Amino acid sequence: MSVMNKFRLDGKVALVTGASRGIGHAAAMGFADAGAEVILCSRKLPDLEKVADEISKMGGKAHPIAVHAGKMDEISNLIKTVEATFGRLDILVNNAGTNPAMASVLDSDEKLWDSIVNLNLKGLYFLSQGAARIMKSHGGGSIINVASADGYRPEIMVGIYSITKAAVIMATKSMAAELAQYNIRVNVVCPGPVNTRILNSHWFHLPEKEAKEQKAELAKTIPLGRVAEPEELAGAMIYLASDASSYTTGAEILIDGGMMLAGPVPVH
Repeated sequence: MSVMNKFRLDGKVALVTGASRGIGHAAAMGFADAGAEVILCSRKLPDLEKVADEISKMGGKAHPIAVHAGKMDEISNLIKTVEATFGRLDILVNNAGTNPAMASVLDSDEKLWDSIVNLNLKGLYFLSQGAARIMKSHGGGSIINVASADGYRPEIMVGIYSITKAAVIMATKSMAAELAQYNIRVNVVCPGPVNTRILNSHWFHLPEKEAKEQKAELAKTIPLGRVAEPEELAGAMIYLASDASSYTTGAEILIDGGMMLAGPVPVH
């Protein structure tokens, strides 16, 4: 097999959470372009159907399934549906995440903690568990978690979000160590600022002009001089999903434009 062919995903079934927009949408489109059959998951079916239509128009196959990736009963039903419908699962991308609500350590309440932890960490763990059971019975697979540069360096006013993303990095390593014996590889991508709804939620409370100015100031702190677009993460995910990364597990890929080299993120 040629080197470039190792990046192909033909014949593989991939499940992407948070697939209706942002990084999840970019991953789903990239996987479909590489030949995978893609299961699209998020809470709103109409949004998923639009993505499925995009994939269909480019000649790919996609299946939208509405699911809340932070609710245990819905995760369980999703795993059952995947196994019954497709009979296999080769790739899982744990991308679904909740907006990092702006609140200080002193002001965060239990409800906020539970909403962020349940989706960003608990749901990721148990969806991975269900997916790994399917993968184990079919000879292996690839699990790709989406953490954040905030998992390395806490961001002011989004402490709970930062805590969960640090935990996702450790969850990746724990899963990788245990699941390697079943040929299940587990890796994590850690984006810096990406032009998504989660990033833009930092400035929802500001007038539009001020929000744009603050986003521009953030870009100036990044060595590459700009905020990333979601599509710029798809290549790393295709690598981790494909046979090109057959000897890669427990790895962290930081995709931050050099942000971690540049010092503290400005506080607003």
